[in-house]
Amino acid sequence: MIVMEETATAEEVDAKPYRLASLQSTHGERSVLDIDGHKVGGESFALIAGPCTVETREQTMRTARVVRDAGATLLRGGAYKPRTSPYAFQGLGLEGLRLLAEAKAETGLPIVTELMDLRDVEPVLEVADVVQIGARNMQNYPLLAEIGRCGRPALLKRGLSSTLEELLMAAEYILKEGNPNVILCERGIRTFETAYRFTLDLMAVPVLKQLTHLPVIVDPSHAAGRRELVGPLSLAAAAVGADGVIVEVHPNPDEAICDGPQALRAEEFEDYAQAVARAAALAGKALAGREPALV
Repeated sequence: MIVMEETATAEEVDAKPYRLASLQSTHGERSVLDIDGHKVGGESFALIAGPCTVETREQTMRTARVVRDAGATLLRGGAYKPRTSPYAFQGLGLEGLRLLAEAKAETGLPIVTELMDLRDVEPVLEVADVVQIGARNMQNYPLLAEIGRCGRPALLKRGLSSTLEELLMAAEYILKEGNPNVILCERGIRTFETAYRFTLDLMAVPVLKQLTHLPVIVDPSHAAGRRELVGPLSLAAAAVGADGVIVEVHPNPDEAICDGPQALRAEEFEDYAQAVARAAALAGKALAGREPALV
């Protein structure tokens, strides 16, 4: 008896385990998210900015106005904060969410805020236009699946020691539940280097662009841990083709409760935004809602 062996097609050989996140799944077409009229992906460069954590009404509203006036796409702010030490400030919780809602009402900026616990899904969804999944929760699969079922756009940060395939498989948990709106975020990985907090893997941006249709942004604040490095890393992120950056801004970083050393000063944010816009223009992108900056 002659047994005929089936020959796999080239497409089957090249198939990725992250079926829905793969660029193959869209035949090379890239996803562009529309967040309340603000685009992430395509020819738009998203500037997501705001305080690391919501501390007071004055701090939140002042920061929101500054980033809006400078052309930010979305307002970031933490109401629930994952901290290495259990004794560190954990966020204002529901009060923080209320302040973010007030900032959105005044500025019109969509809100990005982190969800850490399934028990907080309802109050977070009442405020968040984009739900952030932090690096430490990248492989919290029940949380990812729940965000997939809720349908709200998700910003998924790469884990501290995760490969790009692991990041894409995490995104797959959200996508397979029917939620196509996922933004990937490179935020630095843990290496042997101790001169800065994490090593920002800029090579991840063009490589992810080869692998997935999902938008890819960069978080230079958490990678660097130092304010003076955030600007250069933001320009580099724009130059390698990132779809945006997410950065921390504070009116008085020296008095910040959380991550003050890496927060951009509010009074310097306009100059920062203009520099980033010029770098994005070199890569053929414009800040969302703006014409390409002159270079």
